[in-house]
Amino acid sequence: MAKNIQSLERAAAMLRLLAGGERRLGLSDIASSLGLAKGTAHGILRTLQAEGFVEQDAASGRYQLGAELLRLGNSYLDVHELRARALVWTDDLARSSGESVHLGVLHQQGVLIVHHVFRPDDSRQVLEVGAMQPLHSTALGKVLSAYDPVAHSEVLEVELKGFTDRTVTGLQDFETLLDMTRARGWAADVEETWEGVASVAAPIHDRRRMPVGAVAITGAVERVCHGGELRSELVAAVRDCARAVSRDLGAGRF
Repeated sequence: MAKNIQSLERAAAMLRLLAGGERRLGLSDIASSLGLAKGTAHGILRTLQAEGFVEQDAASGRYQLGAELLRLGNSYLDVHELRARALVWTDDLARSSGESVHLGVLHQQGVLIVHHVFRPDDSRQVLEVGAMQPLHSTALGKVLSAYDPVAHSEVLEVELKGFTDRTVTGLQDFETLLDMTRARGWAADVEETWEGVASVAAPIHDRRRMPVGAVAITGAVERVCHGGELRSELVAAVRDCARAVSRDLGAGRF
């Protein structure tokens, strides 16, 4: 019978300790609780920190669980399940709004489109499933950046590239946009990524109330906006769709 790897056992015990105790623990507390020498504990913590599983508070020097664990925790929710739960609701949203609907998830510092419902008319359209969108300029990306700590940390690691003269590229201005998104529950993209195109998106949550994706309506500015503002009925429709999918995933009422 193969032996367990001691360093992995110790790392797992360390993660359980950080998950079950106080919000932050110091090196001495961790080493003492696990019966480890400080040097050994510190080496494991440094490795976990490098992988994003543990974070160290700069002021106190104490350790806490890292954002990478959120990504792993969310991975149990298969993208196909998210898409399956959203099929009926996104079809209804496209039909009622008359516009294209996209379902997106965080992937490699961007938004991966995992489902696309065509605008319900006879116009020629291109299926965008598998396409990547930027986090900082699209409505889907802003929603994910506002609600998902992993997405938020990743968007700050990339250049906030200007696609049009409306794209927000300053970090402080972008953080203000995320605050606004969290306050009102939805995000907008009015010609910030593509000229003549506007979009509105809302977050989807799972049974743990964790963000697992976002849904958006996308269309020509003249149809999606009125008087320079997004049409309120489209904002309401997107939010209703996101809530419906979230409820199907076990999130309850939002």
